[in-house]
Amino acid sequence: MPQHLIVGAGWIGGELARQLVARGDDVTVATRSGSPVAGALARVLDASDPVAFCIAAERMQTIFLCTNPPYPDWARRWPPVFAAAIAAASVTGASLVVMGNLYPYGSPTGPMTEHSPETTTESKGLIRRDGWRRVRDAHERGEIRAVEVRASDYFGAGVSGTAHLGQGFFDAVLASKTARVVGRPDLVHSWSYLPDIAATMIAAAGYSGAWGRLWHVPSGAHSRTDIAGQLNARNGSHGTVAGYPSWMLRSLGAVSPLMREVYKSSYQFQVPYVIDSAETERELGVAATPWDAALVTVAESYSGS
Repeated sequence: MPQHLIVGAGWIGGELARQLVARGDDVTVATRSGSPVAGALARVLDASDPVAFCIAAERMQTIFLCTNPPYPDWARRWPPVFAAAIAAASVTGASLVVMGNLYPYGSPTGPMTEHSPETTTESKGLIRRDGWRRVRDAHERGEIRAVEVRASDYFGAGVSGTAHLGQGFFDAVLASKTARVVGRPDLVHSWSYLPDIAATMIAAAGYSGAWGRLWHVPSGAHSRTDIAGQLNARNGSHGTVAGYPSWMLRSLGAVSPLMREVYKSSYQFQVPYVIDSAETERELGVAATPWDAALVTVAESYSGS
């Protein structure tokens, strides 16, 4: 039976664990607190500790790195996590599948492909870019076998917290109120559905071709204005969407480290922000869940209908 270590039990790590368990694999989910996921073994792990990481990864076929520290902690916490993950993959021989994002590409001038230049100048994008380069370099030296799967902003059933297309957005629109969002709501933006993210990571882990590369999660691309219209048409609601003024985000950033980081990456919602996954779909045989089906599932998770 395949054995996997998932580091991180957030929205992505939890969905990944459920899909792997459902197909009969042996799954361990490791977090700082030992958070449980149904059907998986829970383990306490400080992912920045290379010795503890190596022990946790013993006898594992795959390490899925799905942890995601709070924005203000990225500079301090990501580098040692990448180093520990590389060490664990090297010592144990487990394949390393890193959950990534689009931040390294910077502000795009068109759809972002698996081969787009990494032009970011923003701090969080630089941290993720450099982390992937360390992983890729270790792969190219023959020390590990690794890939990174990149997704756009995720959405899924029950997603709450700071997600841009999460509970706050759906609750407001379905209640015929105004959903306040970062950036321009009329611009097309890619949204990665949680089950599709997990399915792409699993497909990447099973790929028999060349590793040491990037994969893109197949995703739907819609403006938040259009999404609100789709929800209204289906549910009989009259919700609207409006962007926060830039001055408000800057002001909040002056007193909140989290909002400061949100403002710094708000460029993603000031231009069309679209992920191209054609190569991934062709090579891995994955596809996005039909948009209407995904949107209905997510809306019903909030409305209780």
